[in-house]
Amino acid sequence: MYQQIVDQITARVMAGDWAPGQALPSIRELAAGSGVSVITVKRAYEELERAGLIATRQGKGSFVADRPDQARQLLEAGLDRALDEVVTQAARLGLDRQQLHRRLDEHLDAAPSSNPSEGSQS
Repeated sequence: MYQQIVDQITARVMAGDWAPGQALPSIRELAAGSGVSVITVKRAYEELERAGLIATRQGKGSFVADRPDQARQLLEAGLDRALDEVVTQAARLGLDRQQLHRRLDEHLDAAPSSNPSEGSQS
């Protein structure tokens, strides 16, 4: 659950919904609004702070850090972790590189968002 909070905050920062310096909801507010424990939100905020996406000021709360490029770096790190998991799972299934590429292409073709392969051939 905490990873969903991390992903949601990261996405909002990347989209420009939350500008650098903007205050985030307090841990208690976000926990109550999300229906999760304070500990879960605290863990998410701690990860976001370690990644440099937010800064916490004692007694003042948490704010979007002044380096918005951190959001992209955090998302890219998440993508890399997910790809590592995919590669590990493919190996467990005995899929070779071609089979994995074919399955990835099938998922990209079926994705509701714009097709990233359009306009570029590999």
